[in-house]
Amino acid sequence: MSAPLIRLTDLPPGVARPRYDRAAHGMGILHLGLGAFHRAHQAVHTDDALAAEGGDWRILGANLRSREIPEALNAQDGLFTVLERSDSDRARVIGAHGPAIGGDAAAILRAACDPAIRILSLTVSEKAYGIDRAAMDADPAHPAVAADLAQPQAPQGVLGIIIAALAARREAGVAPFTVLSCDNLPDNGALLRAGVLGFARRRDPGLAGWIADHVAFPATMVDRITPATTERTLADAEALTGYRDLAAVETEPFSQWVIEDHFPQGRPVWEAGGALFVQDVRPHEAMKLRMLNGSHSLIAYAGQMLDLPHVRDAMADPSLVALVRRHMRAAGATLPRGAGLDPEAYAAALLARFANPAIAHQTRQIAMDGTEKLPQRWFAPAAEALQAGNDARPFAFATATWLAWLTTQQQAPDDPRGAALLELARKAGEDDAALVRSVLALPGLAPPSLVGDAGFTQAVRRTVSHIRRDGLRAAMATELAS
Repeated sequence: MSAPLIRLTDLPPGVARPRYDRAAHGMGILHLGLGAFHRAHQAVHTDDALAAEGGDWRILGANLRSREIPEALNAQDGLFTVLERSDSDRARVIGAHGPAIGGDAAAILRAACDPAIRILSLTVSEKAYGIDRAAMDADPAHPAVAADLAQPQAPQGVLGIIIAALAARREAGVAPFTVLSCDNLPDNGALLRAGVLGFARRRDPGLAGWIADHVAFPATMVDRITPATTERTLADAEALTGYRDLAAVETEPFSQWVIEDHFPQGRPVWEAGGALFVQDVRPHEAMKLRMLNGSHSLIAYAGQMLDLPHVRDAMADPSLVALVRRHMRAAGATLPRGAGLDPEAYAAALLARFANPAIAHQTRQIAMDGTEKLPQRWFAPAAEALQAGNDARPFAFATATWLAWLTTQQQAPDDPRGAALLELARKAGEDDAALVRSVLALPGLAPPSLVGDAGFTQAVRRTVSHIRRDGLRAAMATELAS
């Protein structure tokens, strides 16, 4: 039977391990959202930073709901394995994490009030924030926001905890932490700042003014393909390390982190792990959201319809690869010029990364939460393409694929608007024009200029009808022939 606790001294020689004395470094970061991506990305960069220059920058991790990963980490003194998949797998044990909190909002709030915490970072789902993106404000109809506005002293949600902690630090004369979103949200720093201020104004306008004047919300762009952990992940990690690590995560060799350099209370030297600090993250963010995430979503919905369970399977389909390449070109054409970007080189690198045979990234996983993801991945660039007089057909085809996929669902998809989407699809029946019109009209989903463009909506409708009548394969052939 494998030992329950990872011991650094017992790891095989080929396993990388922390290159610093963990006990010599205190906690300086509280991180909300201990999912696989954080463990494969920010935790690794922080491990590199600690090895390079040290400092009290270890991570106290927390999940608002789930206890599984916190319990696994606590059983291993915060250690966990990152399995890097390529031609030959490599294992690395990360030491940046300390204790973890699971499902205890009061304990998370206490940790956020600790003066030692100088950065509060987040990787939570888009729907967990409770922010109305269109209004750039807290969403008072969001269940967690509504509950925390009613009981601000006992918050359970993201915005409520951040604001309660900042209020307590202000009252105690403690400097505020920097709030660092590491999620795939457009202009994530400004968006989170708007949500926090919107919540704070409803609670205490004076507090909102103090936050506006004193709290930093740097923007970030994050990129590392991280599939969901499976039993195969755990077995392969155990084979390399000798330990059964329930917090193990698998990922690709590539990792990118672009960060707006605005940290009044200091930060780790994340650049030691390859992070890039810039004044304006937005061009890098747009390239990633539109080219990587946008083509990922196309692969996800097409893959689901073509019975291709993983991205690597989709990349073995020549017709789909051609359409993915076309989508990347169209997305790249919407990016700002003069920002030092190279869309062609980025597209080539993406195609190679997607095809990595060692990465089992599920199309089903990527297809989740479409209404939260597609506005910035497809609909904003589509509107910009039309405004610039460029071809928006690749975005119309992607939209039609998503809508055709929606009509195949027997139950509400995993999406915050899943029930509404299913109802709209059922009401539309065989009327594809009604389906396109009703779904794109959902508040905040697509820009009005796109919804009102007859050429775009008609192209979507024609392709939806083609897919439903003749199948996605036939529609793909038509696209490639046009």
